[in-house]
Amino acid sequence: MATKKTIEVLSLELIEIPITIVGTTPLITHCWSEKARKQIRDTQTGTAKPKKHDKRIPFNDFIASMNWLSPMPAFGETDEEAEKNYKAALKKGAHWGFHIGGIKQSMITGAARSGMDVKMTELRGSFYLKGVGEYANDEYAEIITPNPPKMREDMVMVGGMSRSADLRYRAQFDEWEINLVMVMNKNGKYSDAQLINLVNAGGFAVGIGEWRPEKDGQHGMYRLKLDK
Repeated sequence: MATKKTIEVLSLELIEIPITIVGTTPLITHCWSEKARKQIRDTQTGTAKPKKHDKRIPFNDFIASMNWLSPMPAFGETDEEAEKNYKAALKKGAHWGFHIGGIKQSMITGAARSGMDVKMTELRGSFYLKGVGEYANDEYAEIITPNPPKMREDMVMVGGMSRSADLRYRAQFDEWEINLVMVMNKNGKYSDAQLINLVNAGGFAVGIGEWRPEKDGQHGMYRLKLDK
């Protein structure tokens, strides 16, 4: 008669820790617009490119650079029309978000670059983040800001070997913070203190958004907001 093997089932004790990251430098956002996605799809599927480039409306690019948690305003045929639509959206109560996965990756990469005694492969499965609030969802946490983002114009180099200059129009949040919940296994390898300390490591060494420290800039840096 076969002997039954006893299997020890490791228990999971999930706990939720509310955290808030507060920006120490302005945050620059960039979202792939539907127009950009279509251009990529057309290139990959061999669809013929249009013979004539559409007229560029910088304020439309600015609107498209944000992840809208509230309805995104319509683009305009002119900058003036696009700006009018944007201001109308602000009056109705505009809300913007940032990708939660990007924040988590920032913390994990920051831990390794800050010399913490952790392994990146282990950290990926040691915690996850959730957004907080009415407008947050599974993918995006809400950016809390006292003032609407402003449009910035940056010159960038594009085109691989034959690099050429181009202009980019993106949103900048001067003051910002993001409310999150860190979910972790209390019986896991890393303690709550170790995981919480990932926040400052990621905020200083990596950051989030465009022109962050990881990408040779100083934007999108953040720290853990401590209770007074």
